[in-house]
Amino acid sequence: MATFTFTASFSFTLFFFFFLLLFSILEAQAQDPKKLKPSNCSVSAIFVFGDSTVDPGNNNYLPTVFRSDFPPYGRDFLQHRPTGRFTNGRLVTDFVASYLGLKEEIPPYLDIELSEEDLMTGVSFASAGTGYDPLTPSISKVIPIPNQLDYFGEYLKTLQLRIGKKGAQDLIRRAAVVISAGTNDFLVNYFALPFQKQKYTVEQYQHFLLVNLADFLQEVQNLGFRKIVVVGLPPMGCLPIVITLNSHNGFQIQKRGCIDTYNTVASDYNYKLRSMLATLQMSARNGVTIAYADIYQPMIDMVQRPAKFGFEESTNGCCGTGLFEASFLCNPKSLACPDASKFVFFDSIHPTEKTYYYVFKSLRKTIDDLLKD
Repeated sequence: MATFTFTASFSFTLFFFFFLLLFSILEAQAQDPKKLKPSNCSVSAIFVFGDSTVDPGNNNYLPTVFRSDFPPYGRDFLQHRPTGRFTNGRLVTDFVASYLGLKEEIPPYLDIELSEEDLMTGVSFASAGTGYDPLTPSISKVIPIPNQLDYFGEYLKTLQLRIGKKGAQDLIRRAAVVISAGTNDFLVNYFALPFQKQKYTVEQYQHFLLVNLADFLQEVQNLGFRKIVVVGLPPMGCLPIVITLNSHNGFQIQKRGCIDTYNTVASDYNYKLRSMLATLQMSARNGVTIAYADIYQPMIDMVQRPAKFGFEESTNGCCGTGLFEASFLCNPKSLACPDASKFVFFDSIHPTEKTYYYVFKSLRKTIDDLLKD
């Protein structure tokens, strides 16, 4: 009987071990974008314009304090190195590039070590701190969005020298463009400084930003791009720094909640953005598809129901106190949480890699629809 008890116990332990091993393998595969590869992908490259949500390190090469090329940023990235991404690991656009089978990460255009393959499969021209309002990038001395398109023109000349004008045109025609900006226009500019508030109501300012975006989209189409994704605003009132600065108990760790007025501004802007994109789509020619990417809903779901996604903290960041640290205030001397995957936000503004991954998953249908010729 003793032998039987030992054998049964050992068998159960062995079964339990293999069950855990299998579960861990399946879980790892579930978080690997390559395992979710679309069935029919003909995208040649991905080009990115915007702010810190999609900047993989262009600001490293600028004389600005809006940088993140130092720990603890990047600690969970490939080789555990800070790259200039404002998070602990990858961005949504990195997951998209992997999903499309292009590469594991989208490099910054200003990186002097770009390979020919990097140039052929796409780069990011984004710059943290920028926005659709020309005043916004001037505040932080970063790259205005129209100037990002100038950099693309520079890139295009290099591309044409390598594969010819016709080859470059074909690559652009089959490429995807991602545009993500707007948060800085409200948080760093409109609500933080008096200048634009003296000229515009919130509704007028939203319209001003959308007009600038529409002009940019027209320039993008004029270049020959046919697949364009425009990202909406996140729930700005749920960003830890916004909660800190706009609530009476903002500096308390407990009982922090989203600021409804900021979320309403973001939600209203997104509604107007979707309406504008629908109008532009109706007048688009040459097979151009303009898609809206909703990040508001998946983000607010994670903030309001963190346990559903495996998070333990959704109103404080992982870096420092999590209440106000970002960029140079989140630095090698800052204490950081031991496990960023338990946090929705890495610093007081930017999501963790895990959050970005869930946002990517929520956008898969948008991506798949865009790929349909």
